Amino acid sequence: MSIKRIQRRLTRLLSVLVALAILFCFGLYAYRLFFGYEYDATLAAKELAAGVKADENITNIALFGLDARPGDAQSHADCTMIVTVDNTRGKIKLTSLMRDSLIAIDGYGMDKLNAAYWRGGPSLAIRTLNANFGTDITEYVAVGFEQLAAIIDALDGVEIDVAPNELDELGRVIRDYGIEQGRTFAGVDSAGLQTLDGVQAMCYGRIRKGVGDDWARVERQSVVLEAMFAKVQQKDAIGLLVLTQKLVPYVTTSLSVSEIASLILGAVQHGTPALEHIRLPLDGDWYYSGPSNTYIEFDTDAVAAQLHRYIYDDQRPGAPAAPADDELATGAPLGGLDLDAPPTAPMTADDDAAPVDPASLAEEGGRYDPETGDYYDSDGDRYFLNEAGTRVYY
Repeated sequence: MSIKRIQRRLTRLLSVLVALAILFCFGLYAYRLFFGYEYDATLAAKELAAGVKADENITNIALFGLDARPGDAQSHADCTMIVTVDNTRGKIKLTSLMRDSLIAIDGYGMDKLNAAYWRGGPSLAIRTLNANFGTDITEYVAVGFEQLAAIIDALDGVEIDVAPNELDELGRVIRDYGIEQGRTFAGVDSAGLQTLDGVQAMCYGRIRKGVGDDWARVERQSVVLEAMFAKVQQKDAIGLLVLTQKLVPYVTTSLSVSEIASLILGAVQHGTPALEHIRLPLDGDWYYSGPSNTYIEFDTDAVAAQLHRYIYDDQRPGAPAAPADDELATGAPLGGLDLDAPPTAPMTADDDAAPVDPASLAEEGGRYDPETGDYYDSDGDRYFLNEAGTRVYY
């Protein structure tokens, strides 16, 4: 073989290698550009107590909204939802579970649902959901408050109808968040339908005190998510690519790029999917328990049955339906959520109970100040307990 022929072959080989290197660099750049999110690859090795996947066309994913404060090494899941991607019916279903729900957490006994993430991160939180409700969750998405605000800003804000009785509390939450961050954020001047920026919309979803409490906050969180979904629906294909580039850096998830792509393709195969939201337990199916109404208790098996019907049979809890032959019925009426008058139920009381240490009445993640006799909840807000043991916020 002549030297020139060898040189030509080497030149072609080098050209191929250079082309492959360029393609690799371009692919790596594109990956980081469009999918540079925080990927959690550790979940696959964890025991999640996941049930058998009942329907290959239905995928359940845990969504955690994290109450992470500056300097925190761990955080509570202020918002816990199950996101169901139903490719058969062309729906995305959101199921909110109350953060104060008293349920079994493996290794820690009975505690609030939001404590599972704080004690063991996403793996323990998912295992808690699967063990208590018989779900088949193996993946999660987590977003912190700051990340949520940034995502909403990337959407150029969202349309929210702020009620008059929400205005003052929204202003207080925005001010408190600004103090926490060492910054000043614009408040909301008037009620009504308007475009809220990231911080305003995020704080709207955090309103709890005096305006429906935690029950109404779950509804507000769903309002914010639905408003975000409405903005996404307005994007064309190029707009969605640009939007994806903006949003993914703010998300932590166990889903790989290929899994995300598969979920998106499945969800849009029949057009834009419809979005639905429910909250469990339903009104009338729960009661307060513990000192100062710390916990929300309910029949876990009954809620699990409602959840499974909703996910797999598309039967919305509380909607008229033919009687079923399982243990779902609780003897309590089912109904919707009234934001102005949140549901209540009799609380069990023990008249012979011994006096308790005031510090033990502080909620999980909160604290008691013995000098003032005041309490601080997990959001950092100050309150005292009246004679009935009910929280009264300053």
